[in-house]
Amino acid sequence: MATQTQPRVHFASVTHSYYPLIVGIFVGILIISNVAATKLISFGPLIVDGGAFLFPLAYIIGDVLSEVYGWRAARRAIVLGFAMAILAAVTFWVVQLSPAADGYEHQSAYEAVLGFVPRIVLASVSGYLIGQLLNSYVLVKIKERTRERHLWARLIGSTVVGEFADTLVFCTVAFYGVITGAEFVNYVIVGYVYKTLLEVVLLPITYPVIGYIKRREPTYELESAR
Repeated sequence: MATQTQPRVHFASVTHSYYPLIVGIFVGILIISNVAATKLISFGPLIVDGGAFLFPLAYIIGDVLSEVYGWRAARRAIVLGFAMAILAAVTFWVVQLSPAADGYEHQSAYEAVLGFVPRIVLASVSGYLIGQLLNSYVLVKIKERTRERHLWARLIGSTVVGEFADTLVFCTVAFYGVITGAEFVNYVIVGYVYKTLLEVVLLPITYPVIGYIKRREPTYELESAR
């Protein structure tokens, strides 16, 4: 009797690249920061939003993507993050509009924290998209001139440009008119300076992370090997 062979089970192979993992972390940080940014926080005279705790890391990871994988790969991750931010906002909005179950007493609290606020959503996604694209573009352009040298100049230079655009767009669209005058200027300047300085402070961590990924990405060619 002929033996029937079982049909082979097929699976797609997973590449050894760190790119998908880095993109996943990048998008996760963006979504968490957008939710946290709905709260303004005051440390004495200094005013920041809740996104200040985590959002600067999105720029550091954006630097890693741009430095290791280039403009196109970084742009793909940025656009994916933009799409997921829109999806999150729409999901929160649909949940907000859906009828609450009997016994659910937190509708007003939900709307206050996760409710769809068009102004905040527009500010967040606009600032993020403009800032991250500028950050990545500037880093790649500087790298075309410096090659593998002066990584610090690429990291700081791109952050100075990207964070300024992001902070200015977000603060203006989200809170101009809500907080005004010196308080608004304080909010913009403190947010920008804080995020930029954090990039500098974390350079001792960013440097070895980028070096580690470069050494373990099989398609990355170091300048010394060319």
